[in-house]
Amino acid sequence: MQGKIVKVSGPLIVAENMADSKMYDVVRVSEKGLIGEIIELRGDKASIQVYEETSGLGPGEIVESTGVPLSVELAPGLIGGIFDGIQRPLTRIAEKYGDRITRGIAVDHLDRETKWEFVPLVKQGDTVAAGDFLGYVQETPIVCHKIMVPYGVGGKVKAVFAGAHTITETIAVIETETGEREVQMLTRWPVRRGRPYREKMSPDMPMITGQRVIDTLFPIARGGVAAVPGPFGSGKTVVQHQLAKWADADIIVYIGCGERGNEMTDVLNEFPELKDPKTGEPLMKRTVLIANTSDMPVAAREASIYTGITIAEYFRDMGLNVAIMADSTSRWAEALREMSGRLEEMPGEEGYPAYLSSRLAEFYERAGIVKTLASEERVGSVTAIGAVSPAGGDLSEPVAQATLRIVKVFWGLSANLAYKRHFPAIDWLVSYSLYADRLSAWYTKNAAPDFNELRAFAIRILQEEAELEEIVRLVGADSLSYEDRLTLETAKSIREDFLHQNAFHEVDTYTSIGKQCKMLRLIAAFHRRGLEALSAGAPYNRLVNLPVREKIGRSKYIEEADAAELDAIAEELKRELSELDGGEERV
Repeated sequence: MQGKIVKVSGPLIVAENMADSKMYDVVRVSEKGLIGEIIELRGDKASIQVYEETSGLGPGEIVESTGVPLSVELAPGLIGGIFDGIQRPLTRIAEKYGDRITRGIAVDHLDRETKWEFVPLVKQGDTVAAGDFLGYVQETPIVCHKIMVPYGVGGKVKAVFAGAHTITETIAVIETETGEREVQMLTRWPVRRGRPYREKMSPDMPMITGQRVIDTLFPIARGGVAAVPGPFGSGKTVVQHQLAKWADADIIVYIGCGERGNEMTDVLNEFPELKDPKTGEPLMKRTVLIANTSDMPVAAREASIYTGITIAEYFRDMGLNVAIMADSTSRWAEALREMSGRLEEMPGEEGYPAYLSSRLAEFYERAGIVKTLASEERVGSVTAIGAVSPAGGDLSEPVAQATLRIVKVFWGLSANLAYKRHFPAIDWLVSYSLYADRLSAWYTKNAAPDFNELRAFAIRILQEEAELEEIVRLVGADSLSYEDRLTLETAKSIREDFLHQNAFHEVDTYTSIGKQCKMLRLIAAFHRRGLEALSAGAPYNRLVNLPVREKIGRSKYIEEADAAELDAIAEELKRELSELDGGEERV
């Protein structure tokens, strides 16, 4: 079906004679074949957001509807790929067209020529349902890519073909109620529609990230949702890079949504070099990258978010645990604001559309831990972590507020901590995790019996420090009791020795949950026994200058294999405290 352009307004065009079109159908605009998507229908006029540069377009040019919604291709070849917001493969575009993406280019989203070794898991005569495994392809040394029966298909397997196949060749034939159905590795799914599942479950175990401030103080559940808001330069992108590198997830989907190109370049340069701690293979071999940087068309930011979450759901349906990083949802919201303004809709607060909250909620609610559609019980999860970039770090602006109403974990980044070079700059006084209570049983069983007490101790000391600092600023530290001064010393140790973590140090960049417990237990032991020593008359100066304190401070650099050294430091702490002479003057 063909229409004609009657209006061009930046990335928005209006075309007439489009009465037979449907919402969210993909269209090709002008002879250049620019890709667009219908976002509003009024009579026979369609408003279309174009995902490519529209300069030079004018009234009278043709618009052709494809009749299908914006969809992603799902098959072997996703892992290790880097795509733009509408899943065009940037590597192949660079090889074919050069360094710049020219307008109207048409390339297959996934490689049609590579042959993948398909290993069947079913045989002729088996009965299968939607979501069941037909077989698998070893896509990378890390990822075993399961080929599933497509949604809406079920019946008896008439034939299955092992061996090397491209993603468009038939690998199985299934007898359904409506006739025979040939199945390929390649399937397509509309990005705006969540993939179905049998049941969504309540998260009950954490996603371990190796970042101490997250795992210990503000944990995120596997299948949970979190936001990382903060001003420019506070470390949002570094936090998300760390989570992408070290989070306990089978697959990482990283979306660079409207951020600067150099940040995606960092990912591209680092991930092939970094080794997966579990397998020793490069991290790119379990990662999908979607790059929609700030110099790309603004409308494609929305598509990139939906493309990423759909790919994440696909791997979730295989029974894998997926972590999706969206950097940043503020840039997506800015694209919504621009399109809403060009559609002349009634604006909400600060010009954002009135439906901003519902769009954000639609994205985050597609995360979760679910039982899949398959015949046998299979559980997979999508954990969503979105960065928010409020101007000047103002968390009262609409995107941050709408996000906070949805997410369960808030890692608030502080400009003050960043200026002090304290990273991760997650402010312990404003951040929170609503999963902490739900995960306490898991931590008690799998981390340490006293884990929850240690976590409560750290939070209490940091809060007491904030209260005491008010007094110190007014009248000085000398006015405090020795016990309060010890609290300040302990808080300093928690901040500098435990919470501060160097992302670029080969040992400190990742800390197992067991080592985190031992490190925090050392600080708690120093505080508790220090109070006992003070009450017995021990000198304060000698207490805070014990030689073992330097070893506690450097315990973060002890390798995981040498974690027994932490027990030796605990014994040394006990010995030095017992040797304090309680008879000296307390100075």
